[in-house]
Amino acid sequence: MPRFPQSSVQDPGSNRQPIIPHIAAREAPTPQEVVSSRPPPSSDPVRLRRTHDEAFVMRRFLIACTLLPLLATADIKPEEITVAKMAKPTNTWLLAKSTFGPAYVFDAESGDMHGLLSVSEWTPALALDEKRRKIYAAESYYTRRHRGERSDMLTVYDLETLTPEAEIPLPNKLAALSFRQYIGMLSDRRHVAVFNMDPGQSVAVVDVRDREFVGEISIAGCALIMPVDDRGFLSLCGDGSAQLIRLNKRGEETLRVRSEAFFDVEQDPVFDRPVPTANGWLLVSFGGQVFELTVADDAIEVSEPWSVTTDDEKEENWRVGGYQVLEYHIGLGLVFTLMHQGGEDTHEDAGTEVWVSSLEARRKIATIELPSKGSNLLVSQGDEAYLTVSGQDNKLHVFDVRKAKLHRTIEQVGNYPSLLQGFAGR
Repeated sequence: MPRFPQSSVQDPGSNRQPIIPHIAAREAPTPQEVVSSRPPPSSDPVRLRRTHDEAFVMRRFLIACTLLPLLATADIKPEEITVAKMAKPTNTWLLAKSTFGPAYVFDAESGDMHGLLSVSEWTPALALDEKRRKIYAAESYYTRRHRGERSDMLTVYDLETLTPEAEIPLPNKLAALSFRQYIGMLSDRRHVAVFNMDPGQSVAVVDVRDREFVGEISIAGCALIMPVDDRGFLSLCGDGSAQLIRLNKRGEETLRVRSEAFFDVEQDPVFDRPVPTANGWLLVSFGGQVFELTVADDAIEVSEPWSVTTDDEKEENWRVGGYQVLEYHIGLGLVFTLMHQGGEDTHEDAGTEVWVSSLEARRKIATIELPSKGSNLLVSQGDEAYLTVSGQDNKLHVFDVRKAKLHRTIEQVGNYPSLLQGFAGR
């Protein structure tokens, strides 16, 4: 009789074969068995053709997507590059020159930006020639930007397109700080004077009509170019005096006159940011003393000084301070000074207020509170008088002078302006 494993189920009490035979545990198939058990790839020709057609259609679709934009623009004429022309500047237009960058052209009245003049990083200021519709910029360039071989020049820019037209080589001595009176158009509208410092002080004279360098005039111990009548210019000197130099029609020196000292360099020096009046130039000292320089019969005349602050205001430590701290409206006879409260040697601190004084009455008549501390002042000439203040918030705040109220704020001014300069010869 055959024997069954003990795990088989038997009928109790019987020697018969088990009712349910033994079922052995099934082992997992090997990988070879799995592979061999898979059906072979389909050899159906219809299925193969359908797969091939789908891939072909997809490729055609991708190619079409690539070519479609090209076909859509095939008939569009390419845009021609042109240079826009700027409108004729008005008295309310101004230049905001950044410390090491371009000069932005704004309209103080409307707040619109009209252009950008790409001058060199070392340009101190600009001279405007409305008659010839040109802008003259004293510029310095280096072959390696900040090093290498240096080239100084007076660049002639077109006033309508702000593009360079010519370069007049200059001695490599240009004083590169942002000072409005480091360049000046003389009264004959033919000669431009550029201030040099290397460290000796001199003036380069350029004939802008013939576009040639005329020569260099030494002004040792003096600085600035303040144009006056008869092809002359004034300079401030280190001994507290002023100097007058006149040129002939060829741009050569014919006269040199020195004034008596009118300010004390040690006790109360003047700011080197003068502003023009109808007949001369205004200066203000660190202590708030205002002087006017004029020229008569080849002699320099200095007015009696007057103070922008009263004794009580001095006790409260009100002082002139900032960068372009002084402005003057010729038609209204108003003097504008940038003021702050501070101790001694705070003459470069930004102002919190602008004080408006009458030049004739020699006293303050109005106060303008600033929304942000300001460093530079510029007032537009003419009937529509606007005072522009460059704020430390990197905005230009424009005030209506007649109302002594904020007119508008120009917020997008590029890099922080180190110099504000007006049109109409200022």
